[in-house]
Amino acid sequence: MDALCRSTQAPFEYALSIVDGKWKLKIIYELACTNTLRYGELKKNISQVTHKMLTSQLKELEKDGMINRKEFCQIPPKVEYSLTKRGMSFIPILEALCDWGKVQQNIRKPE
Repeated sequence: MDALCRSTQAPFEYALSIVDGKWKLKIIYELACTNTLRYGELKKNISQVTHKMLTSQLKELEKDGMINRKEFCQIPPKVEYSLTKRGMSFIPILEALCDWGKVQQNIRKPE
């Protein structure tokens, strides 16, 4: 494990810098499940997140190339979010995380 840790620390830190954030994994998950969502739909699906935090996390994910933001020139304003190719490449990691979660739900916690 020591050799693995030494050889992967920089890539691990880089990957973490992209997805680290209280709501980023949930945002990516929601977009992976539905392909395209408007801001209001994301806010509804992640009801605990504040407007400020959701906006901030979306901007960071867009800056890091994980999501697309498509703005439509209309009234009322319409913005849609979707995963980029880079974001879609993260889906297998989300699936593995979900699989791990399913297993862990069935294991009793030590007393």
